[in-house]
Parts: sequence; structure tokens; C-alpha cells
Amino acid sequence: MSNLENELSNSSLFEKWQELKVLVESIENDVVKNASGNKSAGVRARKGLRLLKTTASEIVKTSLAHDKEK
Repeated sequence: MSNLENELSNSSLFEKWQELKVLVESIENDVVKNASGNKSAGVRARKGLRLLKTTASEIVKTSLAHDKEK
């Protein structure tokens, strides 16, 4: 694998990591609102948590693929 392909693979992993961090921050607001009694925020939080789970799974797959290529 060339250095460019290796950097792209790392970049993809890093981009997914950044996406995960932003997602956690956005879910935090809804969790706080839900704790205050806002039911709609609870729906948004649960939806965000499902997306968080999917994104985390994608990061694991990308990382494993990257490690196998080495």
C-alpha cells in the first residue's frame, strides 16, 4: 500500500472519530433537556445514541481494515 493510500485510510478513521465527538456533544444537550422533563429531547437523544452506536461500529471496522493492511 502506498503512503498516499495509507494517509487516506488514516484520514478516514480520523474523520469518523471527529464525527463521533460532534455527535456526543449534540446528544449531551438533548440528554440534559430530557432530564429536565422534555420528552421530545429524549426521543432525539435515543435517536442520536443509535447513530452513535453505528458510527462507533464504523470506526472499529475502519480501524481493523487499516490494521490488516499493514
